[in-house]
Amino acid sequence: MAKQNSVRLTETVRCAGCASKIGPGALKDALNDIPVFNDPRVIRGMESLDNAGVFKLSEDLAIIQTVDFFPPLVDDPFTFGQIAVANALSDVYTMGGKPITAMNLVCFPVETMDPSILRDVLRGGADKLMEAGAVLVGGHSIDDPVLKFGIAATGTVHPKQLLTNSGARPGDKVILTKALGSGITITAMKAGQVDDQTLAAVIKSMVTLNNKASVLMVEVGVHSATDITGFGFLGHTIQLANNSTVGIKIHAASVPLFPRVLEFTAKGLCPGGLYRNRDFYSPSVKAAGDISADLLDVFHDPQTSGGLLICVAPRQAENLLDKLNEAGISEAAIIGEVVNEPRGMISIE
Repeated sequence: MAKQNSVRLTETVRCAGCASKIGPGALKDALNDIPVFNDPRVIRGMESLDNAGVFKLSEDLAIIQTVDFFPPLVDDPFTFGQIAVANALSDVYTMGGKPITAMNLVCFPVETMDPSILRDVLRGGADKLMEAGAVLVGGHSIDDPVLKFGIAATGTVHPKQLLTNSGARPGDKVILTKALGSGITITAMKAGQVDDQTLAAVIKSMVTLNNKASVLMVEVGVHSATDITGFGFLGHTIQLANNSTVGIKIHAASVPLFPRVLEFTAKGLCPGGLYRNRDFYSPSVKAAGDISADLLDVFHDPQTSGGLLICVAPRQAENLLDKLNEAGISEAAIIGEVVNEPRGMISIE
């Protein structure tokens, strides 16, 4: 079989929704019998369901460890590499850390795809690592029918500056730094429904690192943060609410969305991961009667390289928002507030 050196990468991914994570329900079942590894140096482990693992090396140094990889979301190999790395590094940034090293994870169909495609994917990933100031130190590759790429990343953080998804306090304002709907837009793209301008806006967002937002939220001194990725806006917000034993009220009209995303949702152009997220997380969501089903679907959309969700004291919220906007993070918005009750529930009005 001739190797492909000019190919639409997204067409090589045959299974609907296979670029999304395993659904939260199936993942919960799979993890039930995994033993808990107790070590006093583990600050955040598997049981915390946080964005990454954190291991304390000394009183003033901890490492953040995370991993992520997936099949192509876009057709350009270089851009795919950029998105994959930006997405993985987000876990380090949301915890207030600085990425320092990374290792490539590659699944590549060696018999059917030209190595030049892999070269461009790796170049795209390296481009984002250099922008982040991190160093590529190695990796691992296997022959696989479907191209997949990502990284295992390590970052550093001072233990006292670590941000988790467990620190939100009643009264905090909630800030979101990127628009929602990338998964829906990519699905619509595969169906030939997306114009170049709309797709460009989504790709620009996905290749943008969350480094500036991370630095600013640490400077301001926020209480809690998470990033919006595969379990969707509501899934990650619910986890933050559960871990912080608070409720969160969302003002739907304030949440930034990508252009045309509600149009795509109304046409049923939704990734499979959206439905798995909705089935699992809907019991923890209470929406006002005028909130449309299409908008709720966007809130369940499995994002790739989404923004940071930040909980910050009211007196600092406008200050942080101004700093984010000045740094070029123009989509950042105050979208809600943390409340006492009902705990673990998200209210949308």
